[in-house]
Amino acid sequence: MNMQRISSQALLALKDALANIYYRKKDIRQFIELTMENPYIVSTIDWQENVKFESVSQLIDRMVARQDLYKTDLLKLLQETSNITDFSHLAYWDKDGELTKRAKEAVIKLRAQTQGYFDAIDELNKAAVKRSANIERVRLTISFSEKLENLKLLFFDIAANDNPQQRGFQFEKLLNDLFQLFDLQPKASYKITGEQIDGSFTFDNSDYLLEAKWQKMQVNAGDLYKFGGKIAGKLKNTLGLFISLDGFSSECTETGSPIVKSMILMDGQDLMMVLDGRIRLNEIILIKRRHASDTGEIYHRVSGA
Repeated sequence: MNMQRISSQALLALKDALANIYYRKKDIRQFIELTMENPYIVSTIDWQENVKFESVSQLIDRMVARQDLYKTDLLKLLQETSNITDFSHLAYWDKDGELTKRAKEAVIKLRAQTQGYFDAIDELNKAAVKRSANIERVRLTISFSEKLENLKLLFFDIAANDNPQQRGFQFEKLLNDLFQLFDLQPKASYKITGEQIDGSFTFDNSDYLLEAKWQKMQVNAGDLYKFGGKIAGKLKNTLGLFISLDGFSSECTETGSPIVKSMILMDGQDLMMVLDGRIRLNEIILIKRRHASDTGEIYHRVSGA
């Protein structure tokens, strides 16, 4: 198929459909990247400052301008977008049904503009199996994003609770759900003789004990020593993750006691980066653990994406 056969009306319909099929810009971007064979051009668009239609319009215009590189990908976007029939992913934000209605109308208009375009496109027919797999990847990615967003909203609800004990229990439950979302095999809080363990999880073939505190003061070195004692009482290679929403005092980072060298520390800023989707939980744990292994520093500030 010659690129010139795609009418300006069809391209406008594609832009409108892409801008409406998902509520969030990052979900639109994921759909596009998973549909295209050469998605590098997607990263040249400013998805943060632009509104949705502006980002999508710039992308399509650049693809049309480089037909030698993006002819097949443009056809894939036309086809995959016009094939969308399930708009349930909009339900979370669509209180009055207007978002779903607008998305359906945009896709129907796109189908009308592109009808008959793909009858003789052999390369797209060969990609049918891959297309199905890509759509499933999009579905799973969107589902993950929605679950992470729900956990962030729950975090803000917990922050409004003035009861410290209730807030602590709710925080432990949230962390368990967060670790479950990232497939870290968490175990909820439990008691053994003389000890209260806030939780545990497995990451990169290592078992971790979890200590979590949400209090109106920074954690001091004594809290680290106590947690270090819990870790020391387990199998030799057991590690620990200490999460303190309000951070750690300077004595925590300055102590050279060997009992704290089996743990890494996270604060509220670290947790918010995870809940915001700026970094994955397993990635931030890996970065902190490697830094601790290389330098001996158990409290490492990770830059946000």
